[in-house]
Amino acid sequence: MQKVDFDKISKIHFIGVGGIGLSAIARLMKKGGKEASGSDLSRSLVVESLEKIGIKIYIGQSEKNINKNIDLVIYTTAVLEENPELKKARELGIKTITYPESLGLVFNDKFGIAVCGTHGKSSTTAMAGLLLDDAKLDPSVIVGSIVPRYKSNLRAGKSKYFLIEACEYERAFLNYYPQIIILNNIELDHTDYYKDIKDFRSAFEEFAGHLPEGGILICNGDDEQVSSIKYQVSNVVKFGFGENNDLVGKDIRFEAGKVKFNVKYKGKDLGEFVLKVPGKFNIYNSLGVISLGLSLDIPVDVIKKSLAGYSGIWRRFEIKGEYKGVPVISDYAHHPTAVKSTIEAAREFYPGKRIFAVFQPHQHNRTKKLYKDFLESFDAADVIILSEIFDVAGREEKQDQNISSYNMAEDIKKKLEIGNCPPKAEKLENSIPPLKKGARGISNLESKNIFYAKDLEETRKLIDEKIKPDDILLIMGAGDIYKMADEMVGKLKTKSEKR
Repeated sequence: MQKVDFDKISKIHFIGVGGIGLSAIARLMKKGGKEASGSDLSRSLVVESLEKIGIKIYIGQSEKNINKNIDLVIYTTAVLEENPELKKARELGIKTITYPESLGLVFNDKFGIAVCGTHGKSSTTAMAGLLLDDAKLDPSVIVGSIVPRYKSNLRAGKSKYFLIEACEYERAFLNYYPQIIILNNIELDHTDYYKDIKDFRSAFEEFAGHLPEGGILICNGDDEQVSSIKYQVSNVVKFGFGENNDLVGKDIRFEAGKVKFNVKYKGKDLGEFVLKVPGKFNIYNSLGVISLGLSLDIPVDVIKKSLAGYSGIWRRFEIKGEYKGVPVISDYAHHPTAVKSTIEAAREFYPGKRIFAVFQPHQHNRTKKLYKDFLESFDAADVIILSEIFDVAGREEKQDQNISSYNMAEDIKKKLEIGNCPPKAEKLENSIPPLKKGARGISNLESKNIFYAKDLEETRKLIDEKIKPDDILLIMGAGDIYKMADEMVGKLKTKSEKR
C-alpha cells in the first residue's frame, strides 16, 4: 500500500463509487473538503445520493474519466486490474489504493470499534452506532447499509470514536487496527476466496490479533467456531444464551411487532430489553451491542432506550410497503443460514400468515459450495420462488456455471417428496437429506408451491399469479432483486415508466 497524506490530497476519484462501502468513504472525503468524482457501471439510489452532495459521477468506466489533476484514486476490490480507469491512473503515476486500505488510513488513528462476523455485521454496526449517538459520544460510523436516521451509510462525528463494519472478504479487515472488536459468528462464506472453514476462521483469528494490549474482544460465546479461535487480549466479553457467557440473554417473548428478553451481566440482572426488529439473530446482535455499551460505561437505561428505538436498516428485514395489499419485506440474506433465519423471523413476527419467500441466489460458486445448506434453508416457508442465480462480475469461474436455481428448486421438491413418503422411498435420492418430521413449515410447504424463474421478469409474473391476500412477501438476495421489491411498492420506476 502506498503512503497517503490526506492533508496533501485535494482531488480524489473513486472507481466503483456505487458500492456501499466505497460510497461512504467518498461521502467522508467530500465532507472533509476534498473534490470528489466517481464512476460506476450503472445508476443506482446510492449513486444518485452522491450526486446530490456534489460528487461528479460518471456512468460507465473509461480512461477519459481520469486526468493528471487527480491526486488519488480509490477503488473497490471488485475492480479488475485491466479496468481502464485504474490502468490510466497508474500510467499517469497517480497514487491508487483499495477501499479497505483507504478506510484503514482514516480509521486507525481513531479509537476504532470494528464489527465483524459472517452474519449480522450491518445490523449490529447500525445498532451500535445509534447507541453511541444516543449516548452523546458523537461517533463517526460507516455501515454497509443505509441507516434511516442519517439517510446514509455514513455518520461523520467529531469525537475520537470511529465505528465500522469490517468485512472479511479477501481478508480486507486486516487493514484495520481497532481498540474494540465485536465478533458475531463465524460460518464459511466467500467460497471463491476461502478454501475451507479453517482458512476462513484463521482470518478472524488474525484480525483478533490486531487488538492492542488493553483492547477488548466482544464475541459470541455460543458460536463453536468463535470459541475455537485464539486471542492475545485478556479483556474478553462473551455474550449469548449459554450460562457460561458474561452477558446472558434469556426468557425470549414474542409479541405483536416486538420481541422482549431479559439480560444478565456477570450474574447481575439488567432487566427487560425490547426490540421491534424480528429474529433471534437480532437478539444476538443486540447482545453484542449491550456488551459494547457496558464496556464503554454507557448507562443501562440509555442502552435499553436506544435498542427499543432501533427500527432496522436498508435491505435488512426492511418493510418496504404493500403490494396488492400484501406486506413486502426486502432482505439482503444470501447465505443459507441468513435465508433460513430471515424466513423463520417472518414466521415469528407474522403468525398465521402464509410466508411467500422469493430468493435470488448470489454467485454461482457460493451456491455450489453451500448447496446442501441451501436445500435446508426454506423449511419454514409456504411458497418459494427461486430466481436465477445473480452472476457476480469478476468473481465467477467458468467451471461453476453448471449450477442453476432450477437445480435447487427441483432438489427441494425431491427432498419434500422423500420426507413425506414411507421410509423406503428415501433410497430414491440419497444425496438429498430428508426433512425432519415436525419441522416448522413442512405441513404447509408442498412441492407444488416451489417455482423456478429464469429471470426477474418471470419472477414478477409468478408472484402476480401466486400471491394471496393473507401472504407475507419476503424478497431476499444480495444481487439486484431488491429493485423488484422497490418497483412493486412504487419506490422505483419500472423500465417502461422511465421511458
